Amino acid sequence: MSLTLTEARARAAAVSEVAYDVALDLQDPAAGTYGCRTVVRFTCTEPTTFLELTAASDLTVSVDGAALDGAAARAAYDGRRLRLDGLDRSGGGDGRHEVVVEARLPYVTDGDGMHTMTDPTDGQTYVGAYVGMDVAQRVFCCFDQNDLKAPLTLTVRADPAWTVLANGRPEDGTGVDGEWRFTTTPPLPTAMVVVLAGPWHSRTWEHAGLPFGWHARASLAADLDRDLDELRATTEACFDHYAGLFDEPYPFGSYHQAFVPGQNWGALETPGCVTYRDELLPRGTTTEVQRGTRTTTIAHEMAHMWFGDLVTMTWWEDTWLQESFADYMGYRVALDACGRSDAPLRREVQRKVTGYDADRRRSTHPVAPLSEDVPDVDAAAGNFDMISYAKGNAALHQLVVWLGDETFLRGVNRYLTRHRFGNATLADFVAALDEVSDRDVVGWVEGWLRRSGHDTLVVDRDPDGGAGGVIVRREGSRPHRVSVAVLDGAGLGEVRRVEVDVAEAPATVEAGPEEVVVPNAGGETFARLALDGPSWDAVTGGLSRVEDDLTRAVVWSTTFERVHARSLDPAAYVDLVSARLAGEPSWLLVSAVLSRTVGHVLPLRVAASEVAGVESALARACAAGLVRAQGDEGDEELARAWVAGLGATSDDPDLLRGWLDADAVGPLPLTPTQRWQVVRRLAELGHADATAIEAERRRDPSVESDLGAARALAARPTPEAKQAAWAAASEPDVANRRFEAVMAGLWSPRQAARGDLLGPLVDRYLAHAPGWARRGQAFARTVGRAFPAVPLTPAQVADVEEALTGDVPPVLRRIWEDRLDDLR
Repeated sequence: MSLTLTEARARAAAVSEVAYDVALDLQDPAAGTYGCRTVVRFTCTEPTTFLELTAASDLTVSVDGAALDGAAARAAYDGRRLRLDGLDRSGGGDGRHEVVVEARLPYVTDGDGMHTMTDPTDGQTYVGAYVGMDVAQRVFCCFDQNDLKAPLTLTVRADPAWTVLANGRPEDGTGVDGEWRFTTTPPLPTAMVVVLAGPWHSRTWEHAGLPFGWHARASLAADLDRDLDELRATTEACFDHYAGLFDEPYPFGSYHQAFVPGQNWGALETPGCVTYRDELLPRGTTTEVQRGTRTTTIAHEMAHMWFGDLVTMTWWEDTWLQESFADYMGYRVALDACGRSDAPLRREVQRKVTGYDADRRRSTHPVAPLSEDVPDVDAAAGNFDMISYAKGNAALHQLVVWLGDETFLRGVNRYLTRHRFGNATLADFVAALDEVSDRDVVGWVEGWLRRSGHDTLVVDRDPDGGAGGVIVRREGSRPHRVSVAVLDGAGLGEVRRVEVDVAEAPATVEAGPEEVVVPNAGGETFARLALDGPSWDAVTGGLSRVEDDLTRAVVWSTTFERVHARSLDPAAYVDLVSARLAGEPSWLLVSAVLSRTVGHVLPLRVAASEVAGVESALARACAAGLVRAQGDEGDEELARAWVAGLGATSDDPDLLRGWLDADAVGPLPLTPTQRWQVVRRLAELGHADATAIEAERRRDPSVESDLGAARALAARPTPEAKQAAWAAASEPDVANRRFEAVMAGLWSPRQAARGDLLGPLVDRYLAHAPGWARRGQAFARTVGRAFPAVPLTPAQVADVEEALTGDVPPVLRRIWEDRLDDLR
């Protein structure tokens, strides 16, 4: 049963002064369950309340020193909630109570709870409590809601050879004989508890008077050591930058970061010990694409120490108070503190475009919805989406431009100080901003955060070619402060740039008949662009010649939006990519355009019968770009971007085998990840059998190789291979990473023309996915992301509609409805 808003409000009104003392026994992961003892101390003004604890066995409970007998404990516990009755008759009469719960809880392999994993490289086992919404109750007994924050005192028994990490700092002398004791934390939301245990490879140091560290699996020791200087420098640069931005000091006792196996989220902002998917520590070589993503993620998670951990949303309608802020700060601080000049491009062509996609779907919602529109935690899970992340990020960026950076930070600091270690709402944030600004913050919030949808900025030109200027107007209702680039129509060099306000009154921009006008050239706002015909023809006809990287990114973003909205024919879009991308000087834009085209346009906008031809056209463009990048320019990162695109679209098995044999593309060595991408492509084309795939796996035994092999085996174009892949994904306790890998290999736009190969599997997925999704919210999201990534026929789209009339878990239903909207 998902916690409802009504229940949460009632419990928060009755319960206060909560504290947890938790003892975990993680000594034997092979046993399938672990021991957990939780002491919960709290004040309650009502005779009845409830705690949450999922899937407990061997349960014993005592309330204020009185043990519940077996029958009473069984009656009070329904497998998820532990009902506490008669509180008015127990305790000392002051409303203070102590509940002690002992139980055994299951280890999991799906990332929702106490996750366990054995590394195939060296046989070492790792255990990690990855929490998040509705998951803390799978790890220990608690009041599992945000606005009952509580200090946590933790003790862990583990293998004496292991290191244990948690939110608190280990006490002096701890860890001897496998017993770890951690200092009591400041008040934490339950969703932000973390415990990591295993033979971690750790690199630690001290900065700003606090212990810092990076940790990874032992088999990734060389990779962590390779990147340590960069990881440490990035961490310290972000930390020092936030110390300069915020009045409130860093609020916790340490800052450890760990690359962990099996986590469902990209990263989790657990205070004192942040966790990242260990794919963010690549084996072999870290490319600039990966470095940029990782830097932005590090900055994002550190922002959460203030936005989410120090001050926490009260209920889930204010997810944006955490995620929009952290997403905005991640890109901002990656640029300002770490010198990642590519961060604004990433925001424009990788992040913001996903917000435009999300805002077109029926599931769109205001960045800050009303609390009543998020009636329970299951509904809240859907709001961890690209409205809360990408669109919220863009809205805050526009707020800073509109309000001014100094005023924005003054209001933010007032908000953080006023609500430190507490909970807050949109009204609290607006009040803080309103107090320091003379602008209509309330009106801005109403237009930008309380309404769904987005505006269009339209360029109108005098049809008679007059020199009276160009009009930039809005279709919509939000105020926009943006820069407008005026370009020379012949060479596309920038002539001038002006800042304008577009609101009820349009803005007039000085521009001659032969000049090109591009509003939002700095990506300042969240709005579609509708350029006038001559401007659109000029910039798309010579896109690589536009001088400013960000202005080119804005134009590429507009092409993405237009093809997704079906106002740009897919064939015309592919022609544009084929003709213009080879001259693109930015490796990030090349990577983003190819990723969007292969991952989004092919499965959604290209008919199955046309996929092979489109891939061939893209492969030719990639080959030409690669020649250019490896020629006189010698741009390694640009070459890597082209290699990734060519490896995903080439139908030349000799070329791909040659790369594997040389373990390089010309002078550019292949990374382990790139090798597996090539093997997967060969398998998809029917040129890598099970023997070849197994030989590649044995060449470099590792987690990555195990998953790469699973993906490649599933990609083979035979009914037998697809059946074997389906069986692997359908195993009852399949690990989340293995499920992801198999399903990613199963679907191939190139194979979609063979209806007999993938058609039956589409039907089976629709039939089986609801059952798979009942394992938990995070696994349901994984199942939803495994939606067939192939062009669907009208009949198959109708099958999706029919499936949605059945009993589909809320998280999966939301994802399916989104995919259906994307297809339409």
